[in-house]
Amino acid sequence: MAWSQFAKDAATFLVLIVAGVLLGTYLDRRFTSDEIDQQVTSNDRPEASACIGEDGSWKHWHWANVPALSPKCRREL
Repeated sequence: MAWSQFAKDAATFLVLIVAGVLLGTYLDRRFTSDEIDQQVTSNDRPEASACIGEDGSWKHWHWANVPALSPKCRREL
């Protein structure tokens, strides 16, 4: 393999990695902010962060992955 071909391959790989990171960051900001805006307008206050309910189920978490060691939910009076 010639050095010029290696440089092209390395540059292509680097560009793809950077593009993936930037796209992931953009999508996280875009869709997370929309969901938070909807929660604020519908409830007049943002929902609480992820927590564990009395029955052991996850509350306020709509993604597939669940954060480990989340606190128990506070009781609403």
